[in-house]
Order: sequence, then structure tokens, then C-alpha cells
Amino acid sequence: MTRSPEATRTTARSPGQVIATVVGAVFLLVGLGGFIPGLTTGYDQLTFAGHNSTAMLLGLFMVSVLHNIVHLLFGIAGLVLARTSRGAHGYLIGGGVIYLVLWLYGLIIDHDSAANFVPVNTADNWLHLGLGIGMIALGAASAARYRTTPRRV
Repeated sequence: MTRSPEATRTTARSPGQVIATVVGAVFLLVGLGGFIPGLTTGYDQLTFAGHNSTAMLLGLFMVSVLHNIVHLLFGIAGLVLARTSRGAHGYLIGGGVIYLVLWLYGLIIDHDSAANFVPVNTADNWLHLGLGIGMIALGAASAARYRTTPRRV
């Protein structure tokens, strides 16, 4: 039996798509991990939102139900947007910007106030800074891969 060229054709994924898929999958795992006792210490103290949630993912990062849901949604967005090179690029750059804003939010707010509804702590702040810079760098590095027209100078 001979296959037609259409049947054997595969679509190569760009590096940005692969990276966005991996980042999205990691966010899904982190979101799920926030609901697993043992991975999350103080699980019995997990609240829906706010700084009163003393549950800690890996004993280090403050989490709440809302925080975990945000990670799950961010992971799903990464997997969906990774279907195209342009979507993957937007996810990495846009997600990086969101994490830099979250880092600034964590620096500005009083961690013991109602404004800390996500919740975040110092470890989260450092992680958000690293994620923001890393995602933007990966998005920028993979941007040239999805361009289909030459640049004009």
C-alpha cells in the first residue's frame, strides 16, 4: 500500500512552540502540585485566596486555591497557544511581562495585607522575576524562527 504525500507529511514545530509547550506543561504540573498533600506543606491551611493561606508548595512557595487555579489556566493557555509559532511567541513574551508585573506587585504590597490576595512571599517574588526574564528571553530568542518574510532595513 502506497501512502500519498499528504498522509506522510508532518508539520515541524518551531523551537518557540516546543518551549511554550514545555513551559505550559510545567505550569500545569505546578498547579496540580499545589493540590497534592506532601508536595504542598501545610495543606490543611490551604485557603481559597489571601495571605492567610499558609500552605507552601515544596515548603517554599505560598499557594492558595486561587493561585493553583491561575497556574492551571496559565498552563492550559501555554499548551493552546503553542499550537502556532505566533501564539507560542505571544505566550512567552506576554507571560514574561505578566510575571514581571507580578514580581513588581509582590515587591510593592505588604505581604501581611489583604492586597496579598494571590498570595506571594519572597521566594515567589524571586521566582516571578526569573520567570519573567526567562520567558521574555526565550520568546525573543525564538521570535526569528516564525517570521516568514525577510526584514527590511
